[in-house]
Amino acid sequence: MSLLQIRDLDLSFNNQKVVENVNLSVKIGEVHGLIGESGSGKSLTALSVIDLLPKNCHIDKGEILFKRAAGQEDLLKLSRAELLKVRGAEIGFIFQDPMTAMNPVILCGRQVMEVLKIHTDLNAKARKEEVLALFKKVKLPDPDKIFNAYPHEISGGQQQRVMIAQAVACKPKLLLADEPTTALDVGVQMGILELLNDLRKSEALGVLFISHDLGLIAEFADTISIMYQGKIIESGSAKQIHENPQHPYTKGLLACRPPIDKRLERLPTISNFLQEKPSSNRPDSITEDVEKRNEVLMHIDLLSVYYPLKMNFLGKAKEELHALKNIGFEIFKGESLGLVGESGSGKSTLGRTLLKLIEAREGTIHYKGQEIRSLGERQFRQFRKNIQFIFQDPYSSLNPKIQIGPSIMEPALVFGMYKSNEQRKQKVFELLEQVGLSKSDYHKYPHEFSGGQRQRIVIARALILEPEFIICDEAVSALDVSVQAQILNLLKDLKNDFGLTYLFITHDLSVVRFFCDRVMVMNSGEIVEIGEADDIFSNPEHDYTLKLMEYARKLG
Repeated sequence: MSLLQIRDLDLSFNNQKVVENVNLSVKIGEVHGLIGESGSGKSLTALSVIDLLPKNCHIDKGEILFKRAAGQEDLLKLSRAELLKVRGAEIGFIFQDPMTAMNPVILCGRQVMEVLKIHTDLNAKARKEEVLALFKKVKLPDPDKIFNAYPHEISGGQQQRVMIAQAVACKPKLLLADEPTTALDVGVQMGILELLNDLRKSEALGVLFISHDLGLIAEFADTISIMYQGKIIESGSAKQIHENPQHPYTKGLLACRPPIDKRLERLPTISNFLQEKPSSNRPDSITEDVEKRNEVLMHIDLLSVYYPLKMNFLGKAKEELHALKNIGFEIFKGESLGLVGESGSGKSTLGRTLLKLIEAREGTIHYKGQEIRSLGERQFRQFRKNIQFIFQDPYSSLNPKIQIGPSIMEPALVFGMYKSNEQRKQKVFELLEQVGLSKSDYHKYPHEFSGGQRQRIVIARALILEPEFIICDEAVSALDVSVQAQILNLLKDLKNDFGLTYLFITHDLSVVRFFCDRVMVMNSGEIVEIGEADDIFSNPEHDYTLKLMEYARKLG
């Protein structure tokens, strides 16, 4: 008998069907992977199990059968009070983004204690002891310290482990995990997957694991269902789906993830397999000859950044974190330099320091021979149009109240580029088409676009200033693998069209193998290895690089 059975489930938003005739089951001790792109309906399917659907989303028909002590019960027929007893106690939920799912003003330990307070008879002392034991079980370092920490004071991986502790606090039978490793470093991803695997074995948990990454889940799940446009189009054992996919969409999901063992010139996309539109006739981008990269665009020497950890009553730092330690390297004109490392290694700090968004205490940054650290804000302004930044989250870097056309145009207006607003508007139209959008999108707002489309908008906004150098900070890490392939192909094309130079910051080594000419590996604020991409991947020298490669191969 299955622990969870979803039968003939239909969901609709404002009378528009978004999930249709979904059937899947999860057995005791089994991991069932539910795979699909954003908007496929996979998260809505999971949320329907515990009645957390948005207010304007309705269940039209279906059954959700869950094995309880008295036998199988249809969760859709339970009263509100009865469902509250199931949610948290018998069914746990791990959300995709722990920072938004956790209360930012309540201590981590108190948030987990709250679940025990609702569903158990333990007193306050016993609840705290149980939470500390849970923190040890989920392998959090220094449980006492994290118990008394707020969510923003711990790393993303630690936040996810706190949420897992909260989800399993009452020893549920079923765990619903919605993209629990998205945008996490490879090492943290590996740790979370191993933790969930240990818990499902020791606690006999059934797990419904939702992901957009079929390669990631194939080694972890027992069975897999592929979801596309609200329907399950293929189901089977993980081995069968991974090694012998039948549906063109499944084949596309596997093919569009960059391989780590070889370097492709161009990534296939889902449309190539579904034949929704003809493939581009554009030739594959050509890997640049190493010998042509001899003009130094930026030279960094002995760069150091410190963050204050404790301040005295005069506002001076009593204790500091040495975030960047005597960093030195060169960026050549026309190259894509990959910067990889785990969270906290200093990657984003370095990228922001190059753009003077973070002030360095020591060292020099020469751009085309000009030392820019010593420049005042007015003098540095001319450099800002030449160096642009693409952030990880395109939604938070766009003003939700401004239409995307004026948002793209704004930097050109600030720098007085082009002769008139009409010329600026025509340039926006041109850029929208170059990044795969349409002129008709000019008057739309950011919320009307998907994540991949918003990333294209941010790219267009960076390009309107005609920059020479673009820093991409985890620009594709949170995207579906199919959208990721489109954006990576686009960035390669734009490099050739505009003669761009990239510093590409990421934790995903497979993306680096595809996109970058050279690779720089960072750990604890230091560069531990730098070299040609093919050399680094075929013969890594540093132990830290070897560890990252090992994690990446296990996950890919």
